[in-house]
Amino acid sequence: MEYLPYIEKKIALSAENASRLLNMWKFRNEKIVFTNGCFDIIHRGHIEYLAKAASLGTKLIVGLNTDASVRRLKGENRPVNDERGRALALASLLFVDEVILFNTDTPRELIEFIQPDVLVKGGDYRPEDIVGNDIVTARGGQVVTIPLVEGYSTTSIIEHLK
Repeated sequence: MEYLPYIEKKIALSAENASRLLNMWKFRNEKIVFTNGCFDIIHRGHIEYLAKAASLGTKLIVGLNTDASVRRLKGENRPVNDERGRALALASLLFVDEVILFNTDTPRELIEFIQPDVLVKGGDYRPEDIVGNDIVTARGGQVVTIPLVEGYSTTSIIEHLK
């Protein structure tokens, strides 16, 4: 089996590129979970977080900030890994069903487009402060926070490497 083409098929450069897949999942009544982030350097905290998020439904979609979006949010020295590399790393995880890149500072438009059943963020957020909370809860969906794994963050890894 050729794995790289399989992994690459799990990456959408925009929400519109994933619309056919989303429609199929909704038709089949899949429980769609959505989370988002920069995922600049994949580490244990990311893996545990994404695995737990995936267990909340039947399909996990990860919204991935583009390079330009990461620079606006994190500064000119970020991202460390480019969007293609970050997308490939995420898509290679067996519990990630789709990676969708977005270029805005928040994933609000993407959440409006996807209409997930479950919206997930890390435990450093309060559910009421999570972008898209209103969209998901208005449809009867859930907003869930997952505790962070202590001692694991991209920023701390970068600082350690310096």
